[in-house]
Amino acid sequence: MSLLKKGAAAIKDKKSLVVAYLSTRRSRGELDFEAAVIKATNHDEHDVGKRNARIVFCWIQASPDNLCPFVRALAKRMEKTRSWVVAIKGLMLMHDLVHCKIAAVQKMGRLPFDFSSFSDGHSRLSKTWGFNAFIRQYFAFLDQRGIFLHDEENKTAEDSPLMVQQLLKLGKWQFLLDMLLEIRPRADNMKVPLIFEAMDCVVIEIFDVHNRICSEIANVLSEVHSVDKLEAAMALEILRMATRQEEQLSRYFEFCKEYGVLKANEFITVTGIPKEDVEKLERIVNGDSDKTYKDEMALVVREENKAIVEHRETMETLKTRITDKWEVFHDEEEEEEAGARKESEPSLTPTDHVSVNNPFDVPDFIRFFD
Repeated sequence: MSLLKKGAAAIKDKKSLVVAYLSTRRSRGELDFEAAVIKATNHDEHDVGKRNARIVFCWIQASPDNLCPFVRALAKRMEKTRSWVVAIKGLMLMHDLVHCKIAAVQKMGRLPFDFSSFSDGHSRLSKTWGFNAFIRQYFAFLDQRGIFLHDEENKTAEDSPLMVQQLLKLGKWQFLLDMLLEIRPRADNMKVPLIFEAMDCVVIEIFDVHNRICSEIANVLSEVHSVDKLEAAMALEILRMATRQEEQLSRYFEFCKEYGVLKANEFITVTGIPKEDVEKLERIVNGDSDKTYKDEMALVVREENKAIVEHRETMETLKTRITDKWEVFHDEEEEEEAGARKESEPSLTPTDHVSVNNPFDVPDFIRFFD
């Protein structure tokens, strides 16, 4: 920013402060808020305005009644501005407000101003188109996030099953993550402190949303055995979307690291969805429920156990019983050969066994048993 533009921006901010304090139609508290908002959203692109933003949030946290004056003051400021610097600072204020732990903030709903067609009016479009696109995308996310939180805070009891409600909620968080991944600097002239500060806010939000999605997916997968076909189809689409978003997240943070966004270096490596979980859901969707799969596996186990028992019984029958008596077993072929030899040999009398060299002429078998 040149000195001339910087001086002109400072004059505009001073003029806005003077006009605010000269007004007689607002209370002192509203004037203080309007002055704080003007200071927090000044025209200086090198001044993020954190100090004045902290003052505003301290007032809101001290008393929730201060929320409405703050929102009115910010909406008035944003509706009038044609400066991309003021617009981004206003969006960052609303982003910080969303994360305040105040119940009234969650019930606000949509943003109190509209930047869906914002265009900077102080410079040529060739220089500001990147900032304009950044503001529109940032606004779209914050506006949609406000609607989502409002619906969650004010929803009534639903008739649909709890699992279906969880899956629908998970789908909304994934939709918000898609919107977040569209917020990025797209022009070469956007490497300014204010853009880096806004990108840090976006990266932190991505951390939060991605962690919520991972937590919800873990809850869904823990109940995958009890879901019906419709719920399985919804969960399967959620997992497929999560797989696509993991790839997009990796590319987004690589871009942020190369661009110089500091918070991007703190991002943990994205882990993939287990393939086994996807296959389980596909089996259910295709009519192959996990219960059927379990029954089939149980049948296989029973058949294997039966085969083992039969094998053991067969082995028991084949074992030789050991007793105190010897038993001689002959093979059928050996018995046939022995019978044939017996028939071929001539019958002998005791005298036929008398040895020639035996001087006593005593049969050998008699001498053996003598």
